[in-house]
Formats: sequence, structure tokens, C-alpha cells
Amino acid sequence: MARLAGRAGVDLILVGDSVGTTQLGFDSTVPVTLDMMVHHSAAVARARPEALVVADLPFAEAWLGRETLLRSCRRLIQEGGAEAVKIEGGADLAPDIAVLVAAGIPVLGHIGLLPQRVHELGGYRRYGRTEAGRQRLLADATALEEAGCFALIGEMIEPTAAEALTAALKVPFIGIGCGPGCDGQILVLNDLLGLTPSPPSFVRTYADLGTAVEQALRAYGEDVRERRFPSSSTGSTEEPL
Repeated sequence: MARLAGRAGVDLILVGDSVGTTQLGFDSTVPVTLDMMVHHSAAVARARPEALVVADLPFAEAWLGRETLLRSCRRLIQEGGAEAVKIEGGADLAPDIAVLVAAGIPVLGHIGLLPQRVHELGGYRRYGRTEAGRQRLLADATALEEAGCFALIGEMIEPTAAEALTAALKVPFIGIGCGPGCDGQILVLNDLLGLTPSPPSFVRTYADLGTAVEQALRAYGEDVRERRFPSSSTGSTEEPL
């Protein structure tokens, strides 16, 4: 998938902790560990895609102390092959992010809906609906920009608030579920390819690979049961290894 994404000309591949829900069967991203993220990031990096590879820092890693944070981000880059890390959080994390940037670790910020805090939030909701909410988002975004983030992701932010943030920031503001007024857009790969049973309402599904895979597997199973595969035209099982 990383190789195909790179060939398609995407600018950035985020190895997100959404791997927990899309690939590993978890109900949220919270169970995803640093070892898991290193493993999946390294697989993407080995594909050598023509895109910036960013790895997600998983749940609570950013709050275990500055030394641990630096060590975790170093693992994502050294072992995971990432070229940058993404960290969920706002102004409270800005001082620690500044330390990472000073150490030569590029950081992609993430504000708005923070999936790693879904238990604290009590579910998923849209941000920036009120003036107070917009001001909090602006304060978070500005603090992260000043700390040295090279770009920010905003998730599930009211479109007018996202557009205002885009105008206020000097660094790129990338939206997911934030409307068209951002500098860029990002989506979960499984969602846009039709591999998620119930994707978020803001997703546009660009292919129905789920149906295609199911049909292919069903056809394969039927051909095997009816002795139509393998056939002479697909090679013999008695060929030398």
C-alpha cells in the first residue's frame, strides 16, 4: 500500500495508530503500543515510497516524561524508518515538542478531535462550534507552530473554524473531517478504499475494494471446489521447485 501510495503521488504517508482499528481489530487506537508503531512504520519505510513518512506516537507516550518522549520518538525514526513523528495534543505539549525539534526530530502536530483521548472525551464530536472552542483551538495551534511543528493536522473541526486556522497559521494545516478550506487533506486509507464497513460521514469512498476482495476470494474458493483451479494453463503442481 505504501508503494502504491507513493506511485500515486501523495505528499505524505502517515503511519497512524488507526492501524489498531483498521488492521489489528481493536475498538480504538488506545491499545496500540510503541512496538506496534515501530513495526508498522518500518514496513512502510522499507517500501521507499516517494512521500514523507510520518509515524504516530501512540497513546500516553507523550506524557511519560521528556526523556521517555525523546527516546520513543528516536525509536520511531531510527528503528521505524520514519522521517517525522505525529503527536496528538495542544499547548500543554508545546514545550516538549520544542525540545524534540531542537533535537532534530520533525514533528507534525494534531489538534481538534484526539482519538487517543476517546475515553476521556466520552466519544467522538466536532470541535470549534463555539467562540470559546475556536479560541482554544487557535491557542493550541499557535503554540504548536511556535514550538516548531512543520505542519498541523486538524480533525473533526467545524469547517469555518478550520478555515480560520488555516489563514492564521504560517505552517500547513491539514484537515480530516474539517471541510475544504484547509491547506491539505488526509484520510484513513481503508476508508477511502472501501475497506471499512462504516466509514465516517465525511469520507468519500474512491473504490469498493472490500466487495472486490470478497468476490475474488469467493470465485477462488468456487474454482478450487469445482476443480477449475489449478488448471493446465496455470501451471502444474508437479513442476520442480
